[in-house]
Amino acid sequence: MKLRVVLADDHPFVLLGVRSALEAAGDIQVVGEASGPRALFTTLEKVSCDIVLTDLTMPGEPGASEDGLTLVRRLRRDWPQLRIVVLTSIANAAILRAVMNTGVTALIRKSEPMDELMSAVRGAGNGLRYVSRAILEELAAAGTERADSTRVPRLSPRESEVIRQFVHGRTITEIARTLGRDVRTVSRQKRDAMAKLGVSNDAGLFAFVRANGML
Repeated sequence: MKLRVVLADDHPFVLLGVRSALEAAGDIQVVGEASGPRALFTTLEKVSCDIVLTDLTMPGEPGASEDGLTLVRRLRRDWPQLRIVVLTSIANAAILRAVMNTGVTALIRKSEPMDELMSAVRGAGNGLRYVSRAILEELAAAGTERADSTRVPRLSPRESEVIRQFVHGRTITEIARTLGRDVRTVSRQKRDAMAKLGVSNDAGLFAFVRANGML
């Protein structure tokens, strides 16, 4: 019997490439596709499958924050029998550790060769956990031995408010005006928060916030 897989990714070309590779294997059948979290949940309510192969961060509908860890945790809660293979381009060690701790079956970098993805999917079908070498090396370099490394760093209330408004599209100047603070103060609070979260640029900040369900 073929492994039944549902794919989820917000990039059509990724879906096309992964589908083609999986179906060419002969022992895997793609039974559904989704381009976002809600579409994935809807698909899983209608289609029976063995494995969900999903991107970690996919833009949802306006106001929704159902991707990242929120997505994986809901899959684990509502479809506990499914094997989850996460395909991601995120390199933040804290996010990767947190994803692994949700109990996903496999975690693999998007840049890995397709045959490694095939191995991960087949292994997931047999209940075998798989983490790609690239991700293991990143985790090792970041110091996986730290017991508290899977926790999201705690921000101060003011830092949290600045980050929350920033990821919702407000500029530093707009945030300062709204909160009645000096622009330099808000800028510093944003920098301090990013340092705590272990991100060095705005793209990394958005990825971390979305992946950890902090919106």
